[in-house]
Amino acid sequence: MPSRTKPSRRTRVLVGGAALAALAAGAAGTVAASATDSPGATAAAPATARDGELTRHTRLTVDAAEKAARAALEAAGKDGRQVSVAVVDRDGNTVVTLRGDGAGPQSYESAQRKAYTAVSWNAPTSELAGRLAQTPNLKDIPGTLFLAGGTPVTAKGAPVAAIGVAGAPSGDLDERYARAGAAVLGR
Repeated sequence: MPSRTKPSRRTRVLVGGAALAALAAGAAGTVAASATDSPGATAAAPATARDGELTRHTRLTVDAAEKAARAALEAAGKDGRQVSVAVVDRDGNTVVTLRGDGAGPQSYESAQRKAYTAVSWNAPTSELAGRLAQTPNLKDIPGTLFLAGGTPVTAKGAPVAAIGVAGAPSGDLDERYARAGAAVLGR
């Protein structure tokens, strides 16, 4: 077993001093970082956009989206159809999705994609499906589904939302139920 020698006093002072200096430097850095985050610290003011640099968007409320989705689901139910319904906002973000009792598992995503497609082009998806003949690569756009069953919702001529329905035996039925949902808005 090798023998251990006790470090000299000079070595202990140097090592202790270096450790103390490292701790002090770390503490100073922490204090400096905290000072910039403190409420009294002076920070650059956030940039403020002027009115001419902004746009405003009209959006459906959650209550209106739910009302439209329920109306579409009820229209399908009256015909004995099990469907899913999705309502998306102007940006294609899902606001409400209802999966009817007994609706197939594929109908949930299909309804969302139909609604997204309808709002993206501000046109019923049955009309857009016809455009695939001239431009077949449209179907390659992520998140879209060019099958009948989606209808846009507009305000002042601009799209503000869309309703997509999926799960009925035909796209024509899906789209009829989507239009029934849109029809309850504005009443």
